Amino acid sequence: MIRIAQPIIGPEEEAAVLAALRSGQLVQGARVAEFEAAFARALGVRHAAAVSSGTAALVVALQAHGIGAGGEVIVPAFTFAATGNAALLAGARPVLVDIRSDDFNIDPQRIEAAITPKTRAIAVVHLYGHPCDMTAIGEIAQGHGLVLIEDACQALGASWQGRKAGSFGTGCFSFYATKSITTGEGGMLVTDDDAVARAARLLRNQGEPERYRTEALGHNFRMTELAAALGLAQLPKLDAWTERRRANVAWLSAHLEGVVTPVERQGAYHTYQQYTVRVLNGRRDALQRALREREIEAVVYYPRALHQQPLYRDLGIGGSFPESERAVEEVLSLPVHAALSQDDLERIAAAVNETMAAVGARGG
Repeated sequence: MIRIAQPIIGPEEEAAVLAALRSGQLVQGARVAEFEAAFARALGVRHAAAVSSGTAALVVALQAHGIGAGGEVIVPAFTFAATGNAALLAGARPVLVDIRSDDFNIDPQRIEAAITPKTRAIAVVHLYGHPCDMTAIGEIAQGHGLVLIEDACQALGASWQGRKAGSFGTGCFSFYATKSITTGEGGMLVTDDDAVARAARLLRNQGEPERYRTEALGHNFRMTELAAALGLAQLPKLDAWTERRRANVAWLSAHLEGVVTPVERQGAYHTYQQYTVRVLNGRRDALQRALREREIEAVVYYPRALHQQPLYRDLGIGGSFPESERAVEEVLSLPVHAALSQDDLERIAAAVNETMAAVGARGG
């Protein structure tokens, strides 16, 4: 089976985790601090605060900015549920905005119409690894005095106009097993704001600046030393793995037929955390089934937009989001991870092309 994602774990990772185990310090110690420092350098930011997941990073980011009950957070309608859920968990209400058709990211031209006196933040998502238009969105946030949260959980290493995704506002990253680098579970919040960084470090650790002294209502969102050890071993490999992923993308995009391959907007550096094609005319599910039969994993990220989720319907969070609804029906992500061989790429292309030719000949 050619998997949609495959963590690359080598001897460096194994040795690093074993050393962490033998150290006797298993949670938020020297390795976490070292990982934070290395991550901040890689992003070109002043602060990085390690947490237990990307979702934890999003919740802490909102709370560190004082966003909670009575506030609204603008969120793209087409994203993983965690982005909107973080606003709810912080006590705020997500307000949905439709996406652009080409890069699947929030449409800057639709944001201002969603701003109300209750709006406190814009939470953008660099979906699939393509950075949002941070020039336009940054101007909107600044013009309205809004906090800018970047859900960069799929976009480690991506950049907009030469600046790293996650460094424009308060950036949130995930190191889940399917991400470009993994710590198994884990996340990171990055910021240039000293006050936000201090608040984030309090909130991740029960609101305690020191043991048994509670200053704020916090969480147990700490990162383990084992996770940090993995991250420290993987982070130096990120650039090479991203370039390999981009090379795989270039080959597939040049050889696939019958599907709409993804774009990379001018000024964007796309990391292709997911290589997401559009399959038109109702043929997506047939292609996914055919690939599964040929032992190629292809995944729909995501089969529901936020306003189509039962939770959001129950909360009365809805609206009309035609581009998001179209994406739900058409998107399909194919493997492009750095562990693929040339034979794997050729298998994927042959399976897609042969299936689309057959489906097209049957009229869909």
